[in-house]
Amino acid sequence: MLIIRSATITDVPAILPMVAKICALHESWDSAKFGFLPHPEQRYEGWLTRLASQERSVLLVAEDELRLVGFLAAIVEREVPIYRLQEFAFIHEIWVEQEYRHQGIARQMVMLSIERFDQMGVKQIRLDTAEVNEAARQLFASCGFRTGTREMLIEL
Repeated sequence: MLIIRSATITDVPAILPMVAKICALHESWDSAKFGFLPHPEQRYEGWLTRLASQERSVLLVAEDELRLVGFLAAIVEREVPIYRLQEFAFIHEIWVEQEYRHQGIARQMVMLSIERFDQMGVKQIRLDTAEVNEAARQLFASCGFRTGTREMLIEL
């Protein structure tokens, strides 16, 4: 049986290998945009530990009987003070292990994060997806997200 629950600090070591996988995937898609330093998952450890204990963040894990098979990391951030909106939530990372995909796990985590941020009174949730990640865009659109901006870059 698979469950989705809030992560605890003790879950962070089991999340880190998934962080390494998502970083490697992103870097394979666009090394100019996602050019990580060695072992980026180690650099996530402190941040994920803080997320697991902060009230204005959402750190979820998907767990089967044996291990963690997915996670979602999101936090409330302050908006630049020129806009009416003062804060927004940002989904930074979401990952489901390959053999558990296409079972609705990512969608459940996204919808639960939406519910949690709504309960906190947050009025907007944002996220980024890699240009090549059509599957993620379809997932997020099915959860109610729309394109707000399109990031572009040039290498000099």
